[in-house]
Amino acid sequence: MKFVDEAYIDVSAGDGGAGCVSFRHEKYKEFGGPNGGDGGRGGHVFAVADENLNTLVDFRFSRRYDAQRGQHGMGSDMFGAAGDDITLKMPVGTIITDAETGEVLFELLKPGEVITIAKGGDGGFGNLRYKSAINRAPRQKTPGWPGEKRNLKLELKVLADVGLLGMPNAGKSTLITAISNARPRIADYPFTTLHPNLGVVRVGPEQSFVVADLPGLIEGASEGAGLGHLFLRHLQRTRLLLHVVDMAPFDDAIDTVAQAKAIVNELKKYDKKLYDKPRWLVLNKLDMVPKEERAALVKDFVKRFKFKGPVFEISALTREGCEPLIKAVYQHISAQKKIETAPEVIDPRFAAGVDPV
Repeated sequence: MKFVDEAYIDVSAGDGGAGCVSFRHEKYKEFGGPNGGDGGRGGHVFAVADENLNTLVDFRFSRRYDAQRGQHGMGSDMFGAAGDDITLKMPVGTIITDAETGEVLFELLKPGEVITIAKGGDGGFGNLRYKSAINRAPRQKTPGWPGEKRNLKLELKVLADVGLLGMPNAGKSTLITAISNARPRIADYPFTTLHPNLGVVRVGPEQSFVVADLPGLIEGASEGAGLGHLFLRHLQRTRLLLHVVDMAPFDDAIDTVAQAKAIVNELKKYDKKLYDKPRWLVLNKLDMVPKEERAALVKDFVKRFKFKGPVFEISALTREGCEPLIKAVYQHISAQKKIETAPEVIDPRFAAGVDPV
């Protein structure tokens, strides 16, 4: 399935049906009175978050969605039927924006969440509504109200706790395969990852987190080079970034420190908030470095890179060092979730209206 994380659609809710002007025509009843019913409401357009979807590809090929209009009112006190609703299934993490103004309208963040993206118009009143003691034969009616029409932009940002960041061929796909249930394409050449891959990492009973593997970044990505800049938006909802570095590049002339700094610069250019997220250093492919040289190599890299955060030495291929990394990540994610869900503490003196000073 092709991965599509952006689409434009036009949605139209149904118009309300018009009210009816009608009078009873019954034998032996000279003055039957009004019996025109109301029109039915137009159909709504709903969006539901479906956890089984991970792409917006369906909306790339089908862009227009029209709900059914309401039925007109009829005589004999019969109201018109409501128009059929439309429900659009979207991946969890979809942001719905007004394509004309750029205003964010809705976000689908929970599986099964349902929102109304276009409301159907109400039906018009029939002349039965206007009957009164001084208006025995009303001929008034109202047309139905029009349904909402919107031009929408759909943008998918995957919901992951951890994002893998790094140059092409740094071993990100191998790492997500080693620690999770994801099985992305792996090869011995760059740019094998062409779209985000999500994997669930099981730490223990009822203990897990979601990790996202993105296409590798290269220098100049923020200006359009390579593929990584197209998917950096998917890191904006993560709680932690793991910067994966290839410590055994195929070419000895490659400066791994310069490459790592280029990744950090691209993050800063793309989004300052993304740059400020917690970021850990994961030094990968150390199984290809002689044991007696590893300590010096790692020390030199960290010193030149001037990195002050947590550093993990691993081999995604042999899974050496992956277990401590997983446990540390889970502890960090759990702590972040507790902070985010902690209730706000209010000084009782403020609640009572007393100046605490």
